[in-house]
Amino acid sequence: MLKTGLLGLAVTAICCFTPILPFALGAIGFGAAIAWLDWVLLPALAGFAGLTAWALIRRRTHR
Repeated sequence: MLKTGLLGLAVTAICCFTPILPFALGAIGFGAAIAWLDWVLLPALAGFAGLTAWALIRRRTHR
């Protein structure tokens, strides 16, 4: 679960804070999808951060 949280957090952070995703979507013809990216990526970033935190807390308490 920790690996999933960290991987998802890293991928979502890269897509949120760098223009990789808008360029990629524009290149393949889905440029209109850029308008709703903030509505999807920011909650996904928060969700993966929560999953990572939960996994770290659970890992610490179950030792």
